[in-house]
Amino acid sequence: MGELLLHAAVHAVRLVIILGALLTMAAYLVWIERRLLARMQLRLGPNRVGWFGLLQPLADVIKMLTKEDTVPARADRWVFMLAPAIAATTALLTFAVVPFGPPLHLFGREIPLVVSDLHIGVLFFLGLSSLGVYGVTLGGWASTSKFALMGSIRALAQLISYELSMGLALVPVLMLAGSFSLNDIVAAQAEAPFVLYAPVSFVIFLISILAEARRTPFDLPEAESELVAGYHTEYSGMRFGLFFVGEYINMIVLGALTTVLFLGGWHGPWLPGVVWFLVKVGGVAVFFIWVRGTLPRLRYDQLMHLGWKVLVPIALLNVLATAAVLLGVRA
Repeated sequence: MGELLLHAAVHAVRLVIILGALLTMAAYLVWIERRLLARMQLRLGPNRVGWFGLLQPLADVIKMLTKEDTVPARADRWVFMLAPAIAATTALLTFAVVPFGPPLHLFGREIPLVVSDLHIGVLFFLGLSSLGVYGVTLGGWASTSKFALMGSIRALAQLISYELSMGLALVPVLMLAGSFSLNDIVAAQAEAPFVLYAPVSFVIFLISILAEARRTPFDLPEAESELVAGYHTEYSGMRFGLFFVGEYINMIVLGALTTVLFLGGWHGPWLPGVVWFLVKVGGVAVFFIWVRGTLPRLRYDQLMHLGWKVLVPIALLNVLATAAVLLGVRA
């Protein structure tokens, strides 16, 4: 009984630490993005609240919590209220299968640095990314606003389209690792990261997750020049904040998955594994921000053309080429 309670306590502490770290990283990723974009655009960015504006995320949270939470008169009330939670929760749950360091050995026990080491971790990620579509879609539909509905329809078509190329980009990784477990995939990259063996898959995956995260140049669901704010036009207060935070949590989670699947996970010289993991995740997040400050938004026909007529055929050919090479090597 005591052993069971100790295991439950360790698991609970690990969950609290991971959740707190993830939410803190998401909050300060907003600050980093605002500062970087300001530097690119010859502005100052947030610099008044705290040293270098470091308390600005806290001020934003207080502002969101104290704003009036309104629900449109004709909205489907329960769906309208539930949609932001779906968007944020699916992003948080995805991190449950992401290993962010080698196991720790404390008090004679081995503590894995992952919430749940599923043997089907990649399928779990793909399944939750599909469920994340519902939060955006239902939020726009339940608002009974034509602008929000148009944004949610765009998001639905975009996310379904780019999930296909993203999934196909992962097939060569699964072939190389021989496992669906994210821990096994990291272990298979002990000598060299998979980005060296599958560079085409890496590029396709990177483009696809930009679209999945609805980031520039794929931010059509919230094209403010056409849709006011897209699917979250009618949201206010902390419900809008959940959509906002969900996007940045999603950036961190997708950066973590890119690190695990292609960049060798926590493997690296000299520094501790967790530090390498955080550096790589931060690098992917900064890449997302850099793209936002560099590229213009695509037209919707260009977005769909890129997904269906460019990325999907290349991803299919890449799967066939990888399979042929592996068969030749192992023959």
